[in-house]
Amino acid sequence: MTGNSRKESVAAGSTLGMLRRIPGFFFHGWMIASSLLVLLYIFGPLTQTICAPELETLLETVKDKEVIRAIWLSLYTSCIAALIALVFGAPLAYFLARRRFFGKKFVESLIDLPIMIPHPVVGIALLSISGRNHVFGKFLETIGVTLMGTVPGIVAVLVFVGMPFFVNTVKAGIEGVPERLEKVSRSLGARPGATFFRIMVPLTWRYLLVGMIMCMARALSEFGAIIIVAYHPMVAPVLMYERFTAYGLKYSQPVAVLLILVSLCFFLFLRVISQPERRAD
Repeated sequence: MTGNSRKESVAAGSTLGMLRRIPGFFFHGWMIASSLLVLLYIFGPLTQTICAPELETLLETVKDKEVIRAIWLSLYTSCIAALIALVFGAPLAYFLARRRFFGKKFVESLIDLPIMIPHPVVGIALLSISGRNHVFGKFLETIGVTLMGTVPGIVAVLVFVGMPFFVNTVKAGIEGVPERLEKVSRSLGARPGATFFRIMVPLTWRYLLVGMIMCMARALSEFGAIIIVAYHPMVAPVLMYERFTAYGLKYSQPVAVLLILVSLCFFLFLRVISQPERRAD
């Protein structure tokens, strides 16, 4: 091989190497740039919202009894919704995780439907079945329960929108438990209830707790369905909306700051308990 041929071969090899490195360069650039943009898109508005209110205004909001009452009502009703989801959603999650039946995909889609439909539709749907002309509405009337403009109405909305998050979380946890453990328990004489509470609950307690927190977090942020069913008594998102429409950003931002901090505490706690325990080597 002549000197010129060797130089051309080396040049071609270096060019080919550069071309091979270009896709990797663009890939890593896309990964880093996209990640930064997403973080800035989320972090920027939240940071601006937190830093915007004056300290004096923020302190006045913290002392405002109406704000404290609204935040407490949001937390209280969200907690009740999570407890209801635990009692009634856990059996459904277990059934979906362990049973195969015709129409299972339809049932799973039905459970996920509250995530997709517009939130005011949820409020209209609940009011539709709670009227005096509906069988369920007549039943509620006989036991003295009213949904329109009441705390039970708020709880009903929050259960509706939060239940899918609980059921899907717990279902995933149950599917991760080997079914043979239940069969061994049953073969040793344990009844289905004892097997569920002694085998399944201890192995999936983390998913049950995470599901409840997800349900509470979703319930805490609900607005669209609540203003249809129960504008009063006011939960925190409704109060923030009312102050924005009446007074503008100055008096709605402090309420938003408190809601952001409460939500952040929820999800920090969620991240902590969702971490799997590390076994010692």
